[in-house]
Amino acid sequence: MSYTGRPTWSTGPVFPVPYVPTLGPMHPDTVTPQLWEQVIAASESGRFLPHDKDARWGGTKAEAVLCGGPDTEVATLLDRGYRRTLRLHLYGADPDLDQAADQAAKLAADNGAERAVLVRLTRDPQPGRCCRIQLRPFTTGAEAPADDKVRELDHLPETARATWPAFTEELAGEGFAFLAAQERAGRLDGPVLTVAEAGRVVGAIGPMVTLPDPLGRSRLLPQYFGVLPAHRGRGHGRALWRAAMWWGYRSGAEYQLLQTELGSASDRLCQGEGLDTLGFVTTAEL
Repeated sequence: MSYTGRPTWSTGPVFPVPYVPTLGPMHPDTVTPQLWEQVIAASESGRFLPHDKDARWGGTKAEAVLCGGPDTEVATLLDRGYRRTLRLHLYGADPDLDQAADQAAKLAADNGAERAVLVRLTRDPQPGRCCRIQLRPFTTGAEAPADDKVRELDHLPETARATWPAFTEELAGEGFAFLAAQERAGRLDGPVLTVAEAGRVVGAIGPMVTLPDPLGRSRLLPQYFGVLPAHRGRGHGRALWRAAMWWGYRSGAEYQLLQTELGSASDRLCQGEGLDTLGFVTTAEL
């Protein structure tokens, strides 16, 4: 890995959008100069921070900060072993995207990265592949599930449980292939909630896990969430979501942060449930 100088805290705003490179969306209260210094120190050592959501899967931290400061832009290198990705995170209000693309391409070449991606963090949505950062606080509690159609995966009848691999294959593009691989490796750290129809798993959300944030407050970690296309529009997604929020509330979580693709079914669901919008993440591959 080629470093271009140790990043330092500058006099600019403290991440105008609460998204910290290598950590992702964070609660606005936790985004401080001290957290940035922890990120830099962890990047130099290759270790996980204790409040890093990715630490749950074990191994070593795959992404490190290369250069930059939190008021303008930050470059990171994601190295998964089989491919390196240079990500240039843009925080300025009106960045020169052509210049940023040139800079990202140069950094990618300097660091042996096969891909270069611009990650633009803004308060308002932007054209392109845009995701919304959403906050669900549990200060007002959560609504208990109205029925018992949501059950934990391990509590399903054996015949329904046997349909789980086919479900994860059909929703592989939504992260369930990765989740299934973690399950086979024995690394699932919490239950997966499911909905079944006619003895078949048709929707799931999980794993359900809490983790302290940098201030020590319990947060519900993001989950993989999906319903098979042929079974959408029947209330399964809302039932799973509310069961997950009930689980988080009963487990002592103070909030959940998540990203949803703008205009997607999950985005519409979360907005309909009254989640707060904290900003937007727009990615563009060069």
